[in-house]
Amino acid sequence: MGDMKYIIERVEGKKSDYQEYNFTQKENDALKTFFDLSQEFDDIENFYDLCVAIPKCFFNLDARLYTVDPKIHTLALIAKTEDGRYELNSPPPDDIKPAEEPYYTGNNSLILTIRGKEPLIEELPFKVKDDVLGLLEIYPVRDLTEHRELFFQKYANRIGFNIHNRLLVEKNIEHLRFIRSLVADIEHNIIVPNMVYKLFLRGLKRKIEKNVELEKDFFSKSTAGLCNEACMNNFIKEFNDINQGLNEELENIEKHYKNMSLFIETLFRKSHFDQGRLTLRSKPCNMKKDVVQPQLERYIEQFKRMGITVDDRFSGIPEAEIITVVDVGLIAQVYANLFSNAVKYTQEVVTETGEKKKYVSYGREVIKDFFEPGKDGIKFNVFSTGPHIPPEERDKIFEEEYRASNVLNQPGTGHGLSFIKNAVEIHGGTVGYEATQYGNNFYFILPK
Repeated sequence: MGDMKYIIERVEGKKSDYQEYNFTQKENDALKTFFDLSQEFDDIENFYDLCVAIPKCFFNLDARLYTVDPKIHTLALIAKTEDGRYELNSPPPDDIKPAEEPYYTGNNSLILTIRGKEPLIEELPFKVKDDVLGLLEIYPVRDLTEHRELFFQKYANRIGFNIHNRLLVEKNIEHLRFIRSLVADIEHNIIVPNMVYKLFLRGLKRKIEKNVELEKDFFSKSTAGLCNEACMNNFIKEFNDINQGLNEELENIEKHYKNMSLFIETLFRKSHFDQGRLTLRSKPCNMKKDVVQPQLERYIEQFKRMGITVDDRFSGIPEAEIITVVDVGLIAQVYANLFSNAVKYTQEVVTETGEKKKYVSYGREVIKDFFEPGKDGIKFNVFSTGPHIPPEERDKIFEEEYRASNVLNQPGTGHGLSFIKNAVEIHGGTVGYEATQYGNNFYFILPK
């Protein structure tokens, strides 16, 4: 049970405070309207508009609300009651800044600083200075009574509490969404691929059992004097073949272990859970050697079994030009998802000359000034032959759980392309799809 004595003391204190405030009927109605509608409006934009509408509707005063833009950590105009020279998302004028106490500007505005809850300020999804979440500008006013000024100060405090609570709720909701998405990432990129260990272990077991049988046979024949030179040579050849197979299985297990370790380290980083989103550990790497080839090696046997040839378009590019700064673990999973999709969805096509083709290709090209003048992009792609995705579905394929109608008969979760989009965008890049001759081209573009 909580400390009831303390709660009662706080209630009595607030009761005394409100008696001392002696708010008018209009002021009390303004606060009650704000409380009621702030719970009614779920959309944050509607809430911001409510904050400036209260002074307008109850006191015939215009208002502008500035809040901290989490992307650039500076104040920006987010809501206003009148059209004018101040545009939304613009910074406040130079004479409007946070302050300890309300103050008036030369333009007949009252400025009130909006602050968050000090004990929970560190829980916000972005950094703020001196607990400041925003500013409320009320105008035109020259000199309000001390009573009315107090009312607006208390009103600004309530705006601050509401904004802080909404930001914390939004952060928690985003955190839960991220965890659900991360669980899907783990299932898609770790748990399912990890089942291949069972195949490797079965192969290893078969070869070990064969080796044991061969040893028994050799011991039986050699002790009985039934194994001449030709027999010995046959045994040696069989032992060599089995040992070679064992080495191949061991190499497969080591490669898979290395790959799974990379993916596990990437997806289980503490920073992901602390921040509620994927976080980057970028470093310079050789995209072909460090990222693409290890993933291609995982799928090359599956491509062969499906009759899919692989065309390497990285060939001929100087090594120095392939160096890119990325989070190797995340971009490796991007390629793993693209190659995995290619295994499932690549189909044979017939060219205009009647030639049958079934292949996958991957490559890289520099796109001049893609992001802005002087800021080139590097386009990486994986192409596979097969029927095009219907035009009306192409804008949706990178959405979570969406699957194009032309692949519904194939197994899949609709999560792979969504993960690709997320992983590329946190690198500052973009993803896309192109219906090209003979098939489908999935690509992503990163800043050079």
